[in-house]
Amino acid sequence: MSFKHLFSRSLSLAPGRLHFAAHSHHLWPDVSFEAQQAAWDDAARHADRKWDLVFGQVIPEAQAHVAAELGLPSPDSLVFAPNTHDFLVRLVSAVGRRPVRILSTDGEFHSFRRQAERWEEAGTAVVERIATEPFADFADRFLAAARAGEYDLILISHVFFRTGRVFDRVRELAALSRPEGPWVVVDGYHGFMAQPTDLSAISDRIFYLAGGYKYAMAGEGACFLHAPAGFGPRPEVTGWFAEFGDLEGPPGGVGYRTDAGRFWGATFDVSALYRFNAVRGMLATEGLSTAVVSAHAHGLMSGFTEALSEGRCGVLSQAEVLNPMTGDPARARFLALRHPDAARWRADLLDEGVVADVRDDVIRFGFGLYQDQTDVDGLVRACAALS
Repeated sequence: MSFKHLFSRSLSLAPGRLHFAAHSHHLWPDVSFEAQQAAWDDAARHADRKWDLVFGQVIPEAQAHVAAELGLPSPDSLVFAPNTHDFLVRLVSAVGRRPVRILSTDGEFHSFRRQAERWEEAGTAVVERIATEPFADFADRFLAAARAGEYDLILISHVFFRTGRVFDRVRELAALSRPEGPWVVVDGYHGFMAQPTDLSAISDRIFYLAGGYKYAMAGEGACFLHAPAGFGPRPEVTGWFAEFGDLEGPPGGVGYRTDAGRFWGATFDVSALYRFNAVRGMLATEGLSTAVVSAHAHGLMSGFTEALSEGRCGVLSQAEVLNPMTGDPARARFLALRHPDAARWRADLLDEGVVADVRDDVIRFGFGLYQDQTDVDGLVRACAALS
């Protein structure tokens, strides 16, 4: 089945390209173009009163979409920002001690990796990182460290960005979470709308970060934080949007909203939320749930994996598949292959109009709605020509 008609603009602007980086920069559907125009029109039409519309309609709609996707009991637990780094900074600022004691892994995305290293340099944080390799016993090792240590914040990816491997014991980790610490923070960027995710049983115990750049197909700028009630009531880093609503605070002091709005920043470009809402509307109209989209992507991944195993992808058969296809639906929407020549392979594929991406010695191929079997066949041919 093909859903290319939903992406006619993106595909027509680069007609010779085979884009297999849906896990990185997902192509934008046609409805997002119309949504971008709507954001401009609303800004021009309403001018100074635009924010009444944004906070009265656009943001509540986006909150409702995220809450429905994740099984959250209330959309009030959600707040938006241009990127997840903003939320990391605000979260750590809400911890009432220095240095902040953090448990994490050596496989987190660059936003956290770089910031954590700088916090360590400055003496702001002490970070313990659990090695993700060997992955067979990683979850046991990580949970043992979480239970044994005294941490203020425990941060881990649901799906690791480099390898596509899944941490499937979030519920056990959430059991450790307390308002007084530790706080459990889940980076859900490679899980959100990549696989069905139900946080209903643990929504009162964890923070959850994700955004629209990848599987939500909304582009950059539509990141969000789910913040459980009672955790981090007064972030030190705070924007003026957090002043609107029901406030609590010391007399004469800085007041904070009592819902997730306590983590609001300041003025930002809301066009990403227009795009996100439009994409969610498109998916609903087409009957495309996350489970349906994942099944489509996994079917294409299976075809590519079969070609790999049969030796039809040339030198790529020499690579180690870090997240092989299994019967478990809780998996990444990309395949990660490790080999010393990964960067060269990616460069050669780009020269032929095939887009993948590389992280160190890992080349990643992402699959999504705008691909069909003819694209996979083209990818296999391009890989077979590598040397």
